[in-house]
Amino acid sequence: MTRLTAEDRLPGDPDREETVARMIRVDQAGEYGAVRIYAGQRAFLRRGAAADAVDEMAAKEAEHLETFDRLVAERGVRPTALMPLWHVAGFALGAATALMGERAAMACTEAVEDVIDRHYAEQSAALGDDEAELRATIDRFRADEIEHRDLAVEHEARDAPGYELLTRAVKAGSRVAIWLSTRV
Repeated sequence: MTRLTAEDRLPGDPDREETVARMIRVDQAGEYGAVRIYAGQRAFLRRGAAADAVDEMAAKEAEHLETFDRLVAERGVRPTALMPLWHVAGFALGAATALMGERAAMACTEAVEDVIDRHYAEQSAALGDDEAELRATIDRFRADEIEHRDLAVEHEARDAPGYELLTRAVKAGSRVAIWLSTRV
């Protein structure tokens, strides 16, 4: 039996088309935010292993963004109206954590990627067989995000000063950004 996207929705829940549009909208916004975070970090991490790691992760995020930009255009999805906010906020978060040090920058990455891992897992589970290609893309990108999280941990993210407070704040902000970008 083929499972369809949004077939188990309740009255008032978004239909299939709106469910998929919301996923693409929020994923485009999230990948854009990630690109901006890494740009902010890279502006202050001049050289060394952490800067190299940021360059590597930023390249993957740029590929993800390119894919979601294409999906937005192909499917006629309205991008989030909050893109100008994510432009500034992403760069500011990246810059601020880099100014706190390499470990804080990596703690930021770990926190964001942890939230995105869960977010992509939920999206993948919600997509039916009618969206197998989108689900495969999300699963592939989720694997990249897990690699980024693990790379941040390897770069001593958990040794950042104020690690618990910093990661809780970044995770909370990431969850709010997801909620808003899905809807606005």
